[in-house]
Amino acid sequence: MLRLSGWSVALALALLSGPVEGLKEGECEVCVSFLGKFYESLKDSNANSADIEKELLKSCSDTKGKENRFCYYIGATSDAATKMVNEVSKPLSYHVPVDKICEKLKKKDSQICELRYDKQLDLTTVDLKKLKVKDLKKILDEWGESCKGCAEKSDFIRKITELMPKYAPAAAKARTDL
Repeated sequence: MLRLSGWSVALALALLSGPVEGLKEGECEVCVSFLGKFYESLKDSNANSADIEKELLKSCSDTKGKENRFCYYIGATSDAATKMVNEVSKPLSYHVPVDKICEKLKKKDSQICELRYDKQLDLTTVDLKKLKVKDLKKILDEWGESCKGCAEKSDFIRKITELMPKYAPAAAKARTDL
């Protein structure tokens, strides 16, 4: 009887623990996207872990926004406090799938998987007058531009409409309010 209860306890524990779950849809969005692009750039080379780490540091030096924050979290920026770059470079050298690497990084630092990309504005249909100044500044920042001397919302809108043909030509052509 004692033996039977031991088996039943083991069976109950096995059933309760369930299968190990992977990443859910949309989870670790920045990690999966950035490492996916980075891995594709490495496809041709048969690099070792040290070479991949150097390339990752170089790639992270050019990032902005959420991808730069991801690089900071894994220690691939100069101002980072932690150093988990080898947690990325080593598995990549063994061709481990990117989502598995992100899953492992999530266990070490949950902030990595909390990063999400900002939703993109459709400049062809959005009414710039209805956006907040913060959003207008973000559009200019994404384009690598600033609006020096802009004091009012209308100044930001004027600057965006000026620069739209350069940075978003399709949106500029589609807009009728220019």
